[in-house]
Amino acid sequence: MTKLIVRAGEFTFDAVLEEEAAPETCAAFKKILPWKAQIVHVRWSGEGVWIPLGDRDFGVGYENHTSYPAPGQIILYPGGISETEILLAYGGINFASKMGQLAGNHFITLTSGTENLMTLGNSVLWKGAHDISFELA
Repeated sequence: MTKLIVRAGEFTFDAVLEEEAAPETCAAFKKILPWKAQIVHVRWSGEGVWIPLGDRDFGVGYENHTSYPAPGQIILYPGGISETEILLAYGGINFASKMGQLAGNHFITLTSGTENLMTLGNSVLWKGAHDISFELA
């Protein structure tokens, strides 16, 4: 089990890669670590923040995919009818875009600090983009 440290805004979370359920997605993501980006609030999906990635190709298809990630779950939408993106649920999510319902690969689960997710999400909603980083623990 590969452990990660995720820093988002002022918060630090421990996390694990879901390597048994999403091995190809996890392997592709590990290749870019450590990685820094910015999160913005979702437009269509509910209580979540996302990293828009345009036409970036991780070279993976669907595995362990869901439209309803739980708070603390991170999914990768590998692209297709909408742009590639990574989404972190902080509350209720029905993953979608202007094109309609989507499903993303659940490949990371936060294991500590989840009590701070709602505060993080609301801060992104009201204050704008926040930095996020992912590194091996």
